[in-house]
Amino acid sequence: MQGRHLVSIDDLSLAEILELFEQARRFSEDLRSWAHLCPGLISASLFYEPSTRTRLSFESAMLRLGGGVLTAADMRMSSASKGESLADTVRVVSEGYADIIVLRHPSEGAARLAVDLSAVPVVNGGDGSHEHPTQTLCDLYTLWIEKGTLEGIDVVLAGDLRYSRTIHSFAYALARFGANLICVPHQGFEMPNYVLKRLREEYGAEPVRADASRLGDLASESDAVYLTPQKPHQLSLFTDGSGLPVDKVDAVYMTRPQTERWGAESEQNFLRLGGGALSPEPLRNALLMHPLPRRDEISPDLDANPRSMYFKQAARGVPVRMAILAMLLGRWESKAPRIASLDRKYEVLGGDNPCPNSNCISHTEQRHCKATFRITAKHPLRAVCGYCSHELAIGVVGCSTTRHFHDRGSAPARKIRPDHLVFFRDAEQAVTMGYTAPTR
Repeated sequence: MQGRHLVSIDDLSLAEILELFEQARRFSEDLRSWAHLCPGLISASLFYEPSTRTRLSFESAMLRLGGGVLTAADMRMSSASKGESLADTVRVVSEGYADIIVLRHPSEGAARLAVDLSAVPVVNGGDGSHEHPTQTLCDLYTLWIEKGTLEGIDVVLAGDLRYSRTIHSFAYALARFGANLICVPHQGFEMPNYVLKRLREEYGAEPVRADASRLGDLASESDAVYLTPQKPHQLSLFTDGSGLPVDKVDAVYMTRPQTERWGAESEQNFLRLGGGALSPEPLRNALLMHPLPRRDEISPDLDANPRSMYFKQAARGVPVRMAILAMLLGRWESKAPRIASLDRKYEVLGGDNPCPNSNCISHTEQRHCKATFRITAKHPLRAVCGYCSHELAIGVVGCSTTRHFHDRGSAPARKIRPDHLVFFRDAEQAVTMGYTAPTR
């Protein structure tokens, strides 16, 4: 395991996740008994965004394993305030300062850039609205402990699904375990299309818009997407975010408004539509989960309910992150088969950066980050950003050796080697860059 990174929940196989949970459960039996595992090792917390639970639980985990911690809890107090790049910071910290880096950054794909440059394992503590894999592991662990399984369970995802990186990672992981996801967003804050497309194409979770007429008067103004890898649609489960009956689901996962990633228009829409809060009445048989911090989306009256899991989720973050650190530092042996690595990344050749995500690290740190891509489909040719996973805006594609361009759905386009591909918005841009259409 030593030398691996944890950037995405997809970096772990399902068997590895379950084995990690078994190790976390052993750690949780006595958190003070494991200081012999990591003596002399140091974890560096590089947090470019505020954090309470993620940072403190990682630092607690490392200290309980017998290691030490370097903390940069507010990067505004570091050389980042002088203009130092993430790339240079990672190089410095990984070359002798620390044995593992826990990184939180506002730009999507920042953790992947860190992996490219770091001499030690990197753990993604949240990158923009992209992913938060360790929070996902804590949430899955809570479900696994409380329900005894993750396969085929029914989970409602509610709140701000557009900007919540926790929701995105959680949805990917649950879909891999064959869970059924019922998405109940605040209006205007639905799951992003790139997340739904990935759920459909990589995990076999087909998004279906529920027929509101079958849900009764309570759901007549609501929006639902059902992601059902294995089970039939359970349309009776749905209502809007202001009062959610949860008679038949295993868990409700509520999220706060992610205002730090909103624009002015998003905030106005949320205030105009009234958001939504979960009251005590609907909580009957389901677990109530929340990654915290919360605002007004869960009534404090629910705190004493035995089905409310959010404080247990936070506490369980310590043994889970102890298991993550010990695993990546090679301090316990994994017997589970590893997951196949992602398809190879290729550097974008020439022209503009085709990633449409303005908050991607390939846009926000251009000095040290060259745009990359991964091929996700050959017919028609489709590619995603190698950092943030957004689908690239491709009109036509060129070949860097022949200097010809082709429609991305054509047979010649499929024959171009990935490392020879050049992406263009349209034929006009291709011609401007010196490419020509092939003669017939």
